[in-house]
Amino acid sequence: MRAASLRITEIFHSLQGETSRIGLPTVFVRLTGCPLRCTWCDSAYAFHGGETMTLDAILDKVAGFGARHVCVTGGEPLAQKPVLALMRMLCDAGYSVSLETSGALPVDEVDPRVSRIVDLKAPGSGEVDKNLWANLDVLRPGDEIKFVLADRTDYDWACRVIREYGLDRRAPILFSPVWESLPPATLAEWVLADHLPVRMQVQLHKILWGERPGV
Repeated sequence: MRAASLRITEIFHSLQGETSRIGLPTVFVRLTGCPLRCTWCDSAYAFHGGETMTLDAILDKVAGFGARHVCVTGGEPLAQKPVLALMRMLCDAGYSVSLETSGALPVDEVDPRVSRIVDLKAPGSGEVDKNLWANLDVLRPGDEIKFVLADRTDYDWACRVIREYGLDRRAPILFSPVWESLPPATLAEWVLADHLPVRMQVQLHKILWGERPGV
């Protein structure tokens, strides 16, 4: 019987640059492929290529870094079904696991021990029609909702979505400015002026090492 495998773009050790886990030493498992094409995507190099690895080989490589936290990302990791088994195996091995997903694919089958970071795509992404709103109904404690915002139009849209869906009662909300598009200080001023129940974040890894793979 053929062992389960995944197409992997890179596996690397870095500091988590986003979410409530910001700053934590983390192993990132970046899967290849994504059905979306967001205008501001910073990991388009993961759309194609990569290396086929068995799940056991992935776990062996993760173990070699000696970190407690693992982030499964992409691309869009949920586009490859064996990722569900990988995340179960990582949890079984004792890792604290998070998943970064576009929010366009169902998250209900993800192991309940995994922290699901679910994007909601704003108009500026060019993919607002791909949001799978049913994902909001299956959020659990430990999950987070992320908005990547390119401009004031995106910000106003996100504010409406928060109100309409009562998101602050469902999960922590993250606001992230598009790198070199929306100045972080501008977004911070909007958040403070509107007394929003959100956590604003900047991408720590880009501040430290710039915009490049493997960080």
